[in-house]
Order: sequence, then structure tokens, then C-alpha cells
Amino acid sequence: MIHNQNSITCFLLFFLFGFLFPARAQVNIIPQPANLKMNSDHFVIDKYTVIQYKRTDKELAALATYFANQVKNISDYALPVNKKEKKNIAFVLEKVAEVGPEGYKMAVTPTAIQIKANTKAGIFYGLQSLLQTLPALRTNEPLQVPCMEVTDEPRFGWRGMMLDVSRHFYSVAAIKEYIDLLARYKMNVFHWHLTDNEGWRLEIKKYPKLTAVGAWRKEIPGSIYYKPDSAYTQPLNNTPYTYGGYYTQQEAKEIVAYAQARHITVIPEIEMPGHSGAALTAYPQFACAPHAQEVPNAYTWSGAVDVKKLNLNYCAGNDSSFLFLQGVLQEVMAIFPSEYIHIGGDEVDKYYWKQCPRCQKRIQAEGLKNEEELQSYFIRRMEKYLLAHNKKLLGWDEILEGGLAPSATVMSWRGEKGGIAAAKMGHHVVMSPSNPLYFNRYQADPADEPLGAKFSLNTLDKVYQYNPHSAALSETEKKLILGGQFAIWTEFISSVAHLDYMLLPRMPAIAEALWTPVEKKDFNSFVNRLNQGHFPNWEQQGIRFHPLFYKSRSHEANRK
Repeated sequence: MIHNQNSITCFLLFFLFGFLFPARAQVNIIPQPANLKMNSDHFVIDKYTVIQYKRTDKELAALATYFANQVKNISDYALPVNKKEKKNIAFVLEKVAEVGPEGYKMAVTPTAIQIKANTKAGIFYGLQSLLQTLPALRTNEPLQVPCMEVTDEPRFGWRGMMLDVSRHFYSVAAIKEYIDLLARYKMNVFHWHLTDNEGWRLEIKKYPKLTAVGAWRKEIPGSIYYKPDSAYTQPLNNTPYTYGGYYTQQEAKEIVAYAQARHITVIPEIEMPGHSGAALTAYPQFACAPHAQEVPNAYTWSGAVDVKKLNLNYCAGNDSSFLFLQGVLQEVMAIFPSEYIHIGGDEVDKYYWKQCPRCQKRIQAEGLKNEEELQSYFIRRMEKYLLAHNKKLLGWDEILEGGLAPSATVMSWRGEKGGIAAAKMGHHVVMSPSNPLYFNRYQADPADEPLGAKFSLNTLDKVYQYNPHSAALSETEKKLILGGQFAIWTEFISSVAHLDYMLLPRMPAIAEALWTPVEKKDFNSFVNRLNQGHFPNWEQQGIRFHPLFYKSRSHEANRK
């Protein structure tokens, strides 16, 4: 009897404790905010909720529409704006001393939600945190937001994604979906790899053959580009076919505007002086040894073709090559308002220049020592043109070879060595080491995975633990590291489903690595938040992802 009385007493105490001190809800926000305090109770979004902001601010009005549309998509609530109601969600632009230009403060109480920031970008990132507390799909349940206090800002100002659309082309709709994903995880740069040997993907009106010829290639059975991710696509009955596509200038402008509305900068990459086989197929006169050729395909790299006989580099001894590229960049700059233009500069095979009389003459005339310095001459000349048009040059770390252009920014992909060297020379750097930030590489045992690159195993935890601030840098030099960026090269990836699988959940991992203070990061917490709030949402939306850390194994059958 005494035992039963004790049990009843414990139960009553437990009940009263729960009633008087209700458990504080947890949220699954990624990236983890810099400072987050959970409180009891909820704010309920319903038909009485109003969005408030300064009426005359068109950009805040656009953010209010953006948020209202998100709420409308998952509920029956069409949130009005700037009406007098007791329950409101307020966007407030004012000086917030605790955070920088992309930071925000958010306070959620039972009667109000307020997001304060120094800039519209800060308001937008606060909205992303708020949206991550809501369900992914339409629901008849009340939209409850746990009460909390958030003070948050990013660790790095450059949080980027590079997508290669040359090897495989992705539609405007697909690009917009990836921009939405970037926005969800507070990424702010979309680096668009628009040209390479295998395809030219942007309309240039001055040079129409770039897309009429350079945007299309023949693919044949056995090619690594021949729909290798066949689990996601229809079989092609082992027949050759023409593959390609390109974006009109209007479509490119549409994507730029779509990204800008989500506070994402689109940076175009126009490869030079190497990786230019598609362009030189269309305009062979700008190569060292002009001749007819087809746009390179995967068969080109199989060993069956002598690549030394292909035109892959612009001729650095031909002034017409520079005039051609300046004409291209003039149209590119009119489409993309970004501060930077990426010119590639990587993997330039000097063989072509060594055999070219005009290139050798250029070396002598300019007092250069070798072909490495000729590459530096090429890059410097293009940088001068960009600077004259108020643009900055960005290139892969090979642009260090032969001497770095005076104000160039280096994107370091061959490890961090190039980035460290550039920072020590006083240049800005974006860290994008292929290990672990190339997401076309496998993330688990290749035997159980869709086709990917094998150079390194870029697991989720390796991505999460990445820190762009190398120990080899001084505190002053670390300030030159703008941030980091992951890349997806699409030799093996021809479908959105396959790309999604390679992207997720590694994108949220690098997003948190670049946003959250090091001392606030915790991999186990990250995986738990994925399981509670992100894996289920992607599954509900039909988005493929790698299921290795997902507690539900319903996704397992879709891995291959």
C-alpha cells in the first residue's frame, strides 16, 4: 500500500511539474544559429496572423509576399499585411549592433514574431530559420512556432555552390530548385560553370555558333556521359544521340533575378584559356592550329582519340583570341551584375602553346620565361579588361602559375595549398578543396552507390568538419579567406534525381560549417536535426537524398 501511495505521489508530482513547467520544444534549424534560447509555449500562425513591415519598402514587401506564399503552400492561411491585429509577424530594418550585415535577431512569443536586421539579407535569413520550424507539406494542423530568442550571423561571407552544366545540361526549372535549396540553408553564391570542352551553355549574340554548334555533342554507347545514371533515366537502346542545350540570355537574366530575390549572387564561369574545346569547335580560328573538329564527348577521353590533335586552348599569341573573349565577356557582364567573373584558368595543357609559333613569338616579345608565364600573361590581360569594366577576376588556383594577376581572387581546389599561398601574397581566397568539397565524389562505399568520382571519399562527417581557416595562416591572413564552396562536376550525373542524391545531405553540412561558430558545431546534433526535420521533409517532397544517416530505412531501396 505504501508502495502504491509513493507511485501515485510521484505521478502527481510529474504531472504537476509538466503542467507548471511545460517542456520546451526543440527546433531543427540548419545551420545551427550562433545563439539560440528556447522558451516555453508557441506562436500559432492562423487566419488572424498579419505580416507587418514598412509600407514604402518594396523589397520588404517582396519578402512578405515570399513568406506569405510559403505559408499558403502548406496551409489555408492567406496572411494579410499591415493590418491591425493582435498577432503579428514583423520585419524590422534597424541598426542591430550585435550582428553584422547578414545577421538577424528573432524573437518568438505567444503573441508576436519579430525579425530585426541591419539589411534585407538578414531579414531573409531570419525567415529561413522561421520556415524551418514549419512542416514541409500541406497540413490541416495549426502552424505552431516554438517560442525562442535567436541572435545569429554567418561565420563566412562566401557560402557557395558550383554546378557544372557543360558535361550535363540542367533546365531553368532545375536551376531554380537548386537556388531554392541554397536559400533554405542560407547559402549565398551560385557559381555557374557555363562553358567547358563538352558544351557551351550561354547564348552570345555576337557569336551565335557558340550555341548553334558548341552547345551540342554526339554521345555514343559506352561513353561515361552516355546516361550512366541509368537507374534514374530511360534506357536508350544503345544508340548514338545528340546531346546538349543552352540558356538564352533572357533565361539567364531570369535566373539571376530569381537568385537575387533570395539574396544569392550568381557568378558565371567562362573557361579560358583551356577547357575550351566546344568554343573552338564553333570558332576554330582562335586556336593555335585551326581545323575542323566535333565538340568533345566522353569518347574523346577514352584513349581512342589523340587529344593532342584537338583544339582545347585559345591561342595566346593571337590578338584575335583576346578580342573574341572580350566580346563574349561584354555580353556576359551585361547579364550578370556580380562583382566577380570566373575565368577558369585551370588544367591548361601547355603542349599546344609549345608547338605554336605565334605563342612562342609572344613569349619572346613579352620577355616571358616559359609557357607558365604565358598563362599568367593571358590571365593578366583578361583581368585588365575586367577591371576596366568594374569587375573582379576569379580563377582556379592554377592562375598562380607563372605569377598571380595583381588583384585576382583565387579559388583553391587542389587542396588548400594554392589558397594558402595566395592569402600569404595578400590576395582574397575562396576555399573549395576537392577533398572533401567535390560532391560528385562518392560519399560512401562505391559498391552500394550510384556512379560517382573515386578520387576521394567525401563523407558527410568530413564535409561537416571542414574549416576554411587553415592552421598555416596567421590571423591577418585568415581575414583574406572569403569563405568556402562545394562543387558538383557532372560527367557522371545526368539527372536531377542523381544530382539531388549527391547533393543531400552534404549541402546542409557545408552550410553549417560555413555559417555556425566552430564552438557551436556538433556533428551528432547535426545528424539529429537532419533526422527530425530535414530527411522527412525531403522524403515527403519526393527529393532524393543519401539515406546513410536516416533512421528510417524506407529510403534505402532508392539508393542505387
